[in-house]
Amino acid sequence: MIDWTTISLRELAGFLSEELRKKGIDTVLVGGACVTIYSENRYQSFDLDFVTYEDMKKIKKALHELGFTEKDRYFHREGCQWLVEFVSPPVAVGNESIQVFNTIATSLGTIKLLRPVDSVKDRLASFYHWNDKQGLEQAINICLEQDIDIGEVERWSIEESQEEKFSIFKKLLDKRLQ
Repeated sequence: MIDWTTISLRELAGFLSEELRKKGIDTVLVGGACVTIYSENRYQSFDLDFVTYEDMKKIKKALHELGFTEKDRYFHREGCQWLVEFVSPPVAVGNESIQVFNTIATSLGTIKLLRPVDSVKDRLASFYHWNDKQGLEQAINICLEQDIDIGEVERWSIEESQEEKFSIFKKLLDKRLQ
C-alpha cells in the first residue's frame, strides 16, 4: 500500500513509469524531476514531466485507473504533493534529439529518464536561450553530485552557438568544485 502523503518524487516516478509500462505506455522522465534525482535533492522539483509518444486519451485513462485526476494539464492524486505532466515529444535538449536514456530502479518500479549529462544540457538550454539563472544553478548542482563529461557539454554548447555562456557555466562550476 502506497502512502501518498509521504511518497518521494523518485518513488512516484518509479511507480508511474512501471504502471504505465504495464499498460503499454513507454515514458521518459525529463525536466526538473531529473534535476532533483541527480542533484540528490539540492534542487526540489514539485512536478514530474514525462515525454511519451502515446495518445493522451490512453494516458488519461491509465492515470485515472491509478487514482489521478486532471486539472489544467496536470495530473494530481488526493494526498500526493507531486503533480504529473506529459510534455510534447520529442525528447531533446536544445537542437539535439536524445536517443539514449538512463534507468534507475526504485522499490516501486524502474524509471527511464534523461542521462545526467543530458539533464545538465537541458538545464543549460534554459540558461542559454532564456537567460534562466535557476537553470544554470540546477546544471551546476547536477555536476556537483554526478560524474559529468564536461567535454560532451562543451561540444553540445558549441553546436548550440553558446560558447560564451558555456564559459560562464564552466567558471562557476570550477569555483564551486574548489
